[in-house]
This record gives sequence, structure tokens and C-alpha cells, in this order.
Amino acid sequence: MSFVRGSGILQHITSLSGDYGIGGIGNDAARFINFLADSGQRYWQFLPLGPGSDIFDNSPYMSLSAFAGNPLLIDPDLLIEEGFLGSGRMQASPAFSDYFVEFDKVIPFKNKIFAEAFENFKITKNRVAFEEFCHTQMWLADYSLFMALRDEFHLKAWYDWPLDLASRRIQALTVWRNQLAERIMYYDFVQFCFFTQWQRLRGYARGKGVSLIGDLPIYVGLDSADVWAHQDCFRLDPNDFRPTHVSGVPPDYFSDTGQRWGNPLYRWKNEDGTVNEMLYEWWRKRFQATFNTVDICRIDHFRGFESYWEIETDQETAINGRWVKGPGKDFFRAMFEDISEMPIIAEDLGIITSDVEKLRDELGFPGMKVLQFAFDSDAGNNYLPHNYKTSNCVVYTGTHDNDTSLGWYLEGASQQNRKRAAHYVNNHPGSRINWDLMKLAFSSIADVAIIPMQDVLGFGSDCRMNKPGTVNGNWRWRCAARFLSDQLKERLREETVFYGRA
Repeated sequence: MSFVRGSGILQHITSLSGDYGIGGIGNDAARFINFLADSGQRYWQFLPLGPGSDIFDNSPYMSLSAFAGNPLLIDPDLLIEEGFLGSGRMQASPAFSDYFVEFDKVIPFKNKIFAEAFENFKITKNRVAFEEFCHTQMWLADYSLFMALRDEFHLKAWYDWPLDLASRRIQALTVWRNQLAERIMYYDFVQFCFFTQWQRLRGYARGKGVSLIGDLPIYVGLDSADVWAHQDCFRLDPNDFRPTHVSGVPPDYFSDTGQRWGNPLYRWKNEDGTVNEMLYEWWRKRFQATFNTVDICRIDHFRGFESYWEIETDQETAINGRWVKGPGKDFFRAMFEDISEMPIIAEDLGIITSDVEKLRDELGFPGMKVLQFAFDSDAGNNYLPHNYKTSNCVVYTGTHDNDTSLGWYLEGASQQNRKRAAHYVNNHPGSRINWDLMKLAFSSIADVAIIPMQDVLGFGSDCRMNKPGTVNGNWRWRCAARFLSDQLKERLREETVFYGRA
């Protein structure tokens, strides 16, 4: 599997500029696609699209659903255009920061907007498109009931709900579906709005020649509609519905104690050793939904399909875990039987063994090369461009989990690593390390080069998107409209054309 030689920008949708405190999938995203197309970019990569939770600092990697879209990304202006809000409704919107997402202001503002739009929707007579959406999205009924019950029980996790609901007894589900019918319909409507706007955006991107690269976390959150609705797919204690073991990674570049993510692990096999077909079917639907939404998918923590780090629930850190074999190639063969086209980027960072590399290569998935990792050893470092063995890879200056390139160079890198980097890119007084690294990525044989927006802009550590191992203050950075100047656009296009990526 190989991609057209090109380059693109990594920027999550929440980081887009716009009037309503957070980037949106309507006009905000269309403007950014225009910037990408005008600057010669072929790809736009963003983080997972699912609804977040205040409990997990609105992390896109701890979503309430593996299928639903994040309502906060819905564009209010398109709701006006679609007739769900009055034309003057947004004139009284509060003042928001252009530089970071204020979730404590954005969430109540957007929820109020959605409530008004829903009331207006209820009096409309033409619901054909809405009813078709509800009928075709097989995940929606469980998701909307889950969200309605979550409201009813004051945001308690599903495993703390009454036993008949936590265990999904049919009679209880029927009673509550009837009792919460209007609230369920509200959540159906919000998802209808999201995916209506999303498909419009996807069509616009295609028209501009920009491919969308989504992000699929291998794991889902415990307090999610997926775990509640598909308990047989996860390793849960049948007595209290809590995980028996949780996910994470051992100590690595990012953390001395590893990362204890806390997601429930999959029950890949039944007790008799046979494949858990219910789990495979859930994954088929997940991949199908993903490729109905994006053109290319980055699988976060791809190595977990070969072997995954298993941590006992009572462990506070990830240090005392163990490696357990994953489903491997047989899993992907089963997926390919039903989904012929699966353009996947394998996130193969961290502790990667020859078995992980073999699985990646046998499947033909491009791996990732991160330039910030290239200068901490000798000339044989696999992340140095002269060591790339194939063009079937994606090179990044950094990812959302890294510091910005400028922040890394000035603060994070050791003096020795800084010296190596400066030598390798021929950095000299007057040149900017972020552009030096960008040109290094562009000049490599990698089919795709992806640059975080913060690196294009030359911003420092204060604009970092995420710091692994921390739980507060992440996922907030925004790119103000004034940063995307014509001068920046022209320089980016010039470098893109020069290195044959336009």
C-alpha cells in the first residue's frame, strides 16, 4: 500500500480558527482546506472525531463513542443555513479566545444552541433524511440511549447505574427507551447534524484535492457506549463490570513510569480459545464507519495488534505490566474479506520489535518516522532520512504527543542532540530550526510528509497540543486566523513544489 507523494498539515479540528470558541467542521474547516489547497498540500491529518468528556479533559483519545461525532465541532452557521436556528441567533454569542479552547465556556454555549435547534427541528414535517440516517447508523440507538441515561443519572459511569441497566436487561432497556424517548431523539438529531455537515466537508475536501487522514485509537474508553453495549467484547469482571486488566505502555521516551491509559482490554478469544466473532464484527463495523468518514486512517498504537501491554487494574503505574500476544495478521485478513480498501498508516512508535515490523510490512501499511527521535543516537538511527529503506512511510517533524519542534530544540533536546540536529540540517545563524526540519521531511523519500501546524508557524512549547502522562491543560491550542498569512501560504507552497510534493 502506498500513497501519492505529497505533504500535509497535522491540525485537529478543535484548533481551527472561528467565531465560536472551537474549530468547526463547517466554514472553519472549509477555510483551512482552502489554505491547504492554495499552499500545495495534499493531506490534512487530525485527531479522533469522537465526543469527549470533561472527566478526561476532553481528550479525543478517551471518547464516549467509537462511532459518534463530537457535537462541539458542529458549525452553528450551518444550522442557521439548514433552518434549525434563526438568522440572528449567533449575534449574542459570548467572546471566546482566539488562542485556546475554553471548554468551560464552549460546552454550555454549544449545548444551548443544540437545544434550540432541536426544538425547531421537532416542528418540521420533512424528516426523511433524518429518519434514513437513524435507520442506517446501526450504532446510533445504543449511543443515544447511553447518552440519555448518562444525563438521567447525573453523568455517572454506566457501571454505576442500576444493575438492570448496567447489565442491559431487555425489559429495563425497553422501559427506559420509552421513558427517555425525547432525549434519545435529541442525541439522534445532534449526530444527524454532525454527519450531515461532515459529508458536506468531505465532498469539499475532495473537490480541492485534499485527502483527509483520520485517527483511530486502538482502545475505547471504559465509560463509553461501546463497552456498555458490547460487554462480551471486553475483559470485564462480571460482578462489577470493571476491567480485570487495563491498557498502557511500558516506560519509554515519553514517560519513565510508562503510561497507564486505563482502557479495558479486548477479549480477543472466547474461553475455549476460538476467535471472539462478536468482537471481530464490532471491528468490521468500526472500520467501515471510519472509511465512510475519512480517506486514510492512522491506527494509534498499531503494535497492540501484534502484542499489547497488560496491566492489572490495581496497579497505579504501567511499570509492572506484561506483553500479551494480540490477534495479528489473522485479524486483518478477516477485515480485508469485507473491506477491500483500507488505506492505513501504522503508528509504530515506542517499543517496536521485529515482530511488529514484520506484521506492518506483511500488511503493506506505511509506518511513521518522527524527526525529533532521529538525533538521540548515532548515524544508524532509523528515523534519520538517509536510513529510510522504503518510500512507503510517513515522515513527521513531530506529532501531537511531541513538543513543538522549536520547543523541543530549545528546551527538550539535550545539548548533544541539539548539536547533532543542527549539523544534520545544516542549521546556521538566521535559519529557523522548524523550517530546517520541515525541509528535511519534504526532501526525504517518504511518500508522505506531515507537519504539525505549530511547526509551520514556528511556535514554542506553550503551543504544544498534548503532554503524555498529564491530565490537565491539554487539547486546547488554537490557530488564530491571522497566523495563516499569504506570506506563509506562499512559502509553504514554494517548499512543497521544490521537493515534488505539490
